Amino acid sequence: MTGPEPVLAVEGLARYFTVRSKGVLRRNIGQIRAVDGVSFSIGAGETVGLVGESGCGKSTLARLVLALDKPDAGTVQINGTDPFALKRQELRKFRQHMQIVLQDPYTSLNPRMTVGDIIGEPLDVHPDLVPRGDRHGRVRDLMDRVGLNPDHFGRYAHEFSGGQRQRIGIARALALRPDLLVLDEPVSALDVSVQAQVINLLKDLQQDLGMAYLFISHDLSVVRHVSDRVLVMYLGRLTEEGTAEQVHDYPTHPYTQALLSAAAEPDLAPLAGRGRIVLEGEVPSPMDPPSGCRFRTRCWKAQDVCAEEVPLLAERPGSDHPSACHFADEALPSARH
Repeated sequence: MTGPEPVLAVEGLARYFTVRSKGVLRRNIGQIRAVDGVSFSIGAGETVGLVGESGCGKSTLARLVLALDKPDAGTVQINGTDPFALKRQELRKFRQHMQIVLQDPYTSLNPRMTVGDIIGEPLDVHPDLVPRGDRHGRVRDLMDRVGLNPDHFGRYAHEFSGGQRQRIGIARALALRPDLLVLDEPVSALDVSVQAQVINLLKDLQQDLGMAYLFISHDLSVVRHVSDRVLVMYLGRLTEEGTAEQVHDYPTHPYTQALLSAAAEPDLAPLAGRGRIVLEGEVPSPMDPPSGCRFRTRCWKAQDVCAEEVPLLAERPGSDHPSACHFADEALPSARH
């Protein structure tokens, strides 16, 4: 990104998990490269979608961005501040700038707390932001803003529907007015009609408050509708990056094309006439990823160079956005015009 300093700047981020053998004499037998050299940025008021199959490292990346886990390499900066350089109390105070909306609205809310207490809890953790006498009014305002009846302040989570529970989670995340909101599969557990309501709510809130969103999902069609830019992730690495239109309408990486083919959207003109793309073979183990391009063992375009050289995330001849594929210039179907 160019221009003003981004809200979130991630550079070369990596997280490896050591795998140990079972038994009394446990020894290290390998590493899982959950996140391996990821770089991107998000500006104020911008939504960046992160999409990929389950197990590709999306949630691990979210934990690193929120400083819930420490990286083995790379940097994270939020509003120019490195959260990992802060002391414990400083980090606790800094967390008001970054919040998360979790995937499952049925397990992410404390069943022993009223909705008012759930939404107001962040204000108790950060008491300097809102005077105690004003917190009740702030919580009611938050409930109204996300489309909940403020008179239901004293009800418990089990008295609400799935969509309403997710609105409670959103209100809780908004309580501190963060600069960055991480949305980890926020609509995957909801019915389709409710998904649309929650997505529209998130768009309206972003327009009003100017927050930056990192929207994580496995569904490219959902990501397309909410995102300004899209990142595609496979086995811990980014494989493609571009605007929502570029990635969805003109995918250049074979993995992105396979994801879109699985969605079976009839209006996807650039993939028309190719038939459904069926990936062969199993997803490689992140403990022993393939050399070179990690997607090559399932790719129909793989050649010798794919096993020898790691493809960089860069623009290729004939492409208008970055792709980590040696043959991205050939990946576009002839239907493109």
